Amino acid sequence: MSDRGAKQTVCVIGAGAAGFVAALFAARAGARVVLIEKTKSGGKKIVVSGGGRCNVLPGEVDAGRFVSASSPRVLGRILGSWPLAEQRAFFEDDLGVRLALEPETGKLFPASNRASDVRDALAAACDAAGVEMRFATAVTGLHAAPGGWRVETATDALHADAVVLATGGLSVPNTGSDGFGLRAAERVGHTLAPTYPALTPLTSAPDGGGPAPHVGLSGVSLPARIRTPGARGPAPAPRGFLFTHRGYSGPSVLDVSHVSTLARMAGREQAVEVQWTDLDASAWDAALRVTGAGSVAATLRTHVPTRLADALMDHANVPLDRARAELTKDERRRLVTALAAFPLPVTGDEGYKKAEVTGGGVPLGEVDPGTLESRRAPGLFICGELLDAFGPIGGYNFLWAWATGRLAGLGAAKLNPR
Repeated sequence: MSDRGAKQTVCVIGAGAAGFVAALFAARAGARVVLIEKTKSGGKKIVVSGGGRCNVLPGEVDAGRFVSASSPRVLGRILGSWPLAEQRAFFEDDLGVRLALEPETGKLFPASNRASDVRDALAAACDAAGVEMRFATAVTGLHAAPGGWRVETATDALHADAVVLATGGLSVPNTGSDGFGLRAAERVGHTLAPTYPALTPLTSAPDGGGPAPHVGLSGVSLPARIRTPGARGPAPAPRGFLFTHRGYSGPSVLDVSHVSTLARMAGREQAVEVQWTDLDASAWDAALRVTGAGSVAATLRTHVPTRLADALMDHANVPLDRARAELTKDERRRLVTALAAFPLPVTGDEGYKKAEVTGGGVPLGEVDPGTLESRRAPGLFICGELLDAFGPIGGYNFLWAWATGRLAGLGAAKLNPR
């Protein structure tokens, strides 16, 4: 048991984005910190993210784009605890990782384009702050104990005044995410919003097997606007769309995949509509009414890749050699629908193996929004992907990890020793 003159002992479980930051801020706040990580060097999701470049932060933040079954007000308070500008200054001025804005996407990457620079800078800062880092060490048990917590590994046990759970969810399991933190939170009394793979590619293989309906378009990519059931207002801004051998991917697909996945979990239709170009239905109707020389196919091919243009004409049952002047009213109507509100056939998703994040998790109402201390188990702090919130592609989920890791680390360090 700690005495009043001793340093607060904080054990951080998981050296991912949230865990490294939690350990660093707890140590800088004066705690003795032990960071335990099952992989050999930690930060594996950091290193593999963004194609090895690591989209550290978004260029700007809209809290309304986060997905959570919890209170938007609480989510906003947590996000506001460490604003975007301060986070950027932390990486650039504190860690020495200069960031560069990618104008076409609005994403902030390390100027070096090396994701490992982010992980290495965090690890170096933790080392400089005196964090004891135990890599290649799996936590086998976590139990409340007199005066704090008992953290068990395969080789020993550690007593801690406070524990920060930063183990991630279930996504990308080959990085070490195995659901330990979710199970641990549930064992101490937390309810869990149902978990599911989010920001994951969608599949379209028929239920009875066989090839995906658009396998012939595999590799075709273009900016597209996707709408899902219940969406209001204009279609979202165009983002990358990619046909794969099994279905669909790209930022536009990943950002709406949770809607389709949740619909399937609830037994509802997984309806997704695609607007392939900047032209909406009325604009395409007008364009296809223009008379004169030229074919319908040639008109479409000026706006979308040739393979997709031909596939859309086939879908609308319009002959490839149809001249624009010969297009019938019904053909034009079917083609306009295919171009501006294409019903994307979706049968499933690629699951946690390819999911960027885990949806669901510990409800935000079950932690103190000012410290992220558990309301079910005092002295336990929960952060990162374990919490019921995730954002879109574009650095939002690292923003969440950094903010919640810092909040949990500071909260754990300032807890009065028991």
